[in-house]
Amino acid sequence: MKKKDLKKLSKTEMVKNLESFKKDLFNLRFQKNNGQLKNPAKFKEIRKNIARLKTLVERNNA
Repeated sequence: MKKKDLKKLSKTEMVKNLESFKKDLFNLRFQKNNGQLKNPAKFKEIRKNIARLKTLVERNNA
């Protein structure tokens, strides 16, 4: 997701997306271990999205 798209979300939507990205990352790790991973670049993309969401949630709490 783009940064401007994330800023439009409410805090509850941000938290839901954060949990969703964490589950996706968890599933990617299993796919990697089983040899089923087709797009290894997804790791980087998902980790960046998690970091973006965590940053925005922290800024909204302050």
